[in-house]
Amino acid sequence: MPMSSDNTIPYIERSKKYYEAQGFHKPYAWSHSTETPFTRLKKPLPESKVTIVTTTMPDDSYVDEQRRLAIGDLKNPPEKFFTDGLFWDRDATHTDDRETYFPINELNRRVAAGELGDLAEHYYCVPTIYSHRRTAARDAPKIVQSCLKDKVDVALLVPL
Repeated sequence: MPMSSDNTIPYIERSKKYYEAQGFHKPYAWSHSTETPFTRLKKPLPESKVTIVTTTMPDDSYVDEQRRLAIGDLKNPPEKFFTDGLFWDRDATHTDDRETYFPINELNRRVAAGELGDLAEHYYCVPTIYSHRRTAARDAPKIVQSCLKDKVDVALLVPL
């Protein structure tokens, strides 16, 4: 499918055609919210505690039918995350550089420079299950509860 005249890729239309070609009779239902689930910062970034939420997994044991949430130590993350069994555009990008989907070195640099307050205790790997309802009902509440416990001010969302 060609790009539109403004050089954007018609992602939603592409996805609809992809799912139709896979034999799905019901069109893909895009998740949406009537309210924006974000809030203004309550304190400046140099005073804020930051975490990462990504769709990669710490290892392949998390990739099964259940696609369960993983919570890890943000100050000691793995050198490489498991991405092979996950769905992402392998023609457009790669996962050889961990910073592209888990920018921990950049966050550490910004903490050291005083641009961010501190790193949170935990990071979160949210599995790509393609279910907005399940993610909102099962994984998001666990992440929110852990972030509140860790006194997180900012969650950096980094999908693969």
